[in-house]
Amino acid sequence: MTELNHTYRGKNGPTNVLSFSQSEGLKIISDRNMLGDVVICSDRARSDAEDLGYTDDEMILYLLIHGLLHLHGLHHDSPLDAEQMTGEVNDIFHKFFD
Repeated sequence: MTELNHTYRGKNGPTNVLSFSQSEGLKIISDRNMLGDVVICSDRARSDAEDLGYTDDEMILYLLIHGLLHLHGLHHDSPLDAEQMTGEVNDIFHKFFD
């Protein structure tokens, strides 16, 4: 994940989740329903779960939702965007447990 994060985001160190949109760059897959790929770093997910009080499975789900929202165009580059992203992730995440 460290290498992917450096190669595609120019950031050092691992991140917990990366999303790779199929709507950007060279079109290889013609299935318009294919959003892209979500890559989750299990080591970071485990560490994040411990820090946030989630189970490992809950953290993976949380990160998957976060990654999928990126594929739908949400970002967290500004404080307002970050607040919206966090709200959306939490809304969807908690629906799994209602």
